[in-house]
Amino acid sequence: MSQLRAFIVEDSPVIRENLVATLEEMAPIEVVGTAEDEASALGWLALPGNPCDLVVVDIFLKSGSGLGVLKTAAAAPTPPKLVVLSNYATPDMRRKCLELGADRVFDKSNEIDALILYCCHLADGGTGHGELDA
Repeated sequence: MSQLRAFIVEDSPVIRENLVATLEEMAPIEVVGTAEDEASALGWLALPGNPCDLVVVDIFLKSGSGLGVLKTAAAAPTPPKLVVLSNYATPDMRRKCLELGADRVFDKSNEIDALILYCCHLADGGTGHGELDA
């Protein structure tokens, strides 16, 4: 199992810190950067010295939107895996995120375990598409 380099886009400092700690403890992940707004996230992702395998994005940010991060990151020549982690993972929002390039969408309130499983699956060589490539 290889270690994934992850970039976290989350506006709440408490949630961001807890998410970093949880992912690094429960999955083979090294968090290589964080941002709390769309502009900072896109700036970090655009730098060639900042490679990452996975971007975890919240939809509602301090400024801008996670949807803008998704759209821009998905258009990169070699996009990382894009995951949305939001309290607003409604069916319509899930569909919109997938249309913009998200590989998966998870609900913060009840799908953290599924996110961790997904990350472990990616680190183990899975593609991250579908239900654990089934």
